[in-house]
Amino acid sequence: MWKYIKKYLFFAILAGLFMAGEVSMDLVQPGIMSRIVDEGVLGLENGGAGDLNLIWKLGLQMIFLVLFGGLCGSLNNVFVHMSGQNIGNEIRKDCFRRIMAFSFPQMNRFGTGSLVTRVTNDITQVQNFVSQFVRGMIRTSFLMFGSMYCMFRLNRDFGMVVLCAFPFIVGCLAFCLAKANPLFTKLQAQLDSINAIMQEDVSGIRIIKACVRELYEKTRFKKANQELVSTQLHVLMIFAFMNPVVNALMYLVVAAILLIGSFEVGAGAATPGNIMAAITYTTQLLNGILMLVLLFQNISRGYASWKRVRELLYSQPELKDGAFEGGTRQKGEVEFRDVSFSYPGSSQLVLDHLSLTVHPGETLAIMGATGCGKTSLVNLIPRFYDVSGGAVLVDGIDAREYRQKDLREKISVVLQKSDLFSATIQENIAWGAPDASGEAIRAAAVTAQADDFISRTPEGYLTPVSQRGMSLSGGQKQRLSIARAMVKPGEILIFDDSTSALDLKTEADLYQALRESNPSGTKIIIAQRIASVRGADRIAVLEGGKIAACGSHEELMRSCAAYQEIYHSQIGEEDVQNERQ
Repeated sequence: MWKYIKKYLFFAILAGLFMAGEVSMDLVQPGIMSRIVDEGVLGLENGGAGDLNLIWKLGLQMIFLVLFGGLCGSLNNVFVHMSGQNIGNEIRKDCFRRIMAFSFPQMNRFGTGSLVTRVTNDITQVQNFVSQFVRGMIRTSFLMFGSMYCMFRLNRDFGMVVLCAFPFIVGCLAFCLAKANPLFTKLQAQLDSINAIMQEDVSGIRIIKACVRELYEKTRFKKANQELVSTQLHVLMIFAFMNPVVNALMYLVVAAILLIGSFEVGAGAATPGNIMAAITYTTQLLNGILMLVLLFQNISRGYASWKRVRELLYSQPELKDGAFEGGTRQKGEVEFRDVSFSYPGSSQLVLDHLSLTVHPGETLAIMGATGCGKTSLVNLIPRFYDVSGGAVLVDGIDAREYRQKDLREKISVVLQKSDLFSATIQENIAWGAPDASGEAIRAAAVTAQADDFISRTPEGYLTPVSQRGMSLSGGQKQRLSIARAMVKPGEILIFDDSTSALDLKTEADLYQALRESNPSGTKIIIAQRIASVRGADRIAVLEGGKIAACGSHEELMRSCAAYQEIYHSQIGEEDVQNERQ
């Protein structure tokens, strides 16, 4: 944490100095009050005659010291917040940058709920930990040791009473903190679970309602929340036990001081003002100890959160950048050279020694049964995952040798799931090319067959899109996603089953407009419908992670039984016979 603290150490030092000033004012006042009682009211130094002028003089001194202490306290709060908030801001930005560099498997391992908790709640706890440490530790240390010192200066016997009680108080604190510390990590993990459920249920609210599963989800959330509450109550019960025990010990100290003081006043060894000052110092000591309890609670929780944040900060991205920046002779060529692939943590091969070349400007369609590896295959091109064996070459260079930024700038991807952002339609289309002109955005929308429905909205391209595109239909979201890919300058365009929500006419118009607007671009299309792929230059049929056949529609109709079966199931026996003739 030091690398974050040292940037704002100046603010922390200023906060500490002002806190020392505030505590010093608190420690001086009981001594002044003792003089007011002994000399000003009781007149012990003046034969029992009170001194009103001394009372006014010392009273004004106390008022000035209180105001000065209040000013120091206010400035302490200002600099504490400046250090804590800035440190939290730096950590949060670094965590977000780290998340943006994670691979998909790393994202899955952490989980969305856990990442949200770490970047929000955990960093807030760390921020509070720093602020409490800077403010609370200095105040508590000064207050406790200062009160002890002043007690011994005031009366040695009073100081010894407090000193004898100190080990019992510290032992109680240590026992309770040892019991509570392991629960803080458990609390944060339970917050992860609640955030994960919230994220899943909010994003999947439509299917929950469609399947009438509201009661099940309420029960699931209630169970997770109950576990969190139970752990939180366990922590609170520990500290609920500790506070009265510490209070009881300190009140016993006060009673002992009063008892000893009564004898010493009678013997002339102490004054009433001394006893009042001793009780005030004891009260300050008690406040310091209670503050220490809260401080250690916050520090323990903050440290548990810091360990979780540190795990995120020190997780290295699994996909390492290469050094190559592009600039090859070929444009848009993709070669799968003896590629094998299995997902992290699994030994089952999704792709098995697959070889295939997509030539620049070619349109290649990929078909196959569900789970045969189509999406896995195209995910290797922009390095969403790395191959387990073999190599994927883009323009003759291994994809792993590229800088990820340069590689992905060459590729436009339309994913199976159409993810949109809470922004206008224009901003969503221009997401991959923020500097795109209005004409380019409109041209991309026309190609994607989206311009008609956009123009019918009251605000046109400035129409806001709700979170995750919930205000749009499936087909509209797909067309906006296609337009977003079209406006991004890329030599390779990948459609991952991204026209499934379009009717056949709209889809046919889309592919026709795509051929006309980008004739030189390499296009890789994953689709389930024969009508979507029959116009491609070549169609690759995947079976069991391997290329079963590759050729034009006519060639496959003559030679590939699997393709014929797909065609038969979609078009019909009669059309099959006509196609063969």
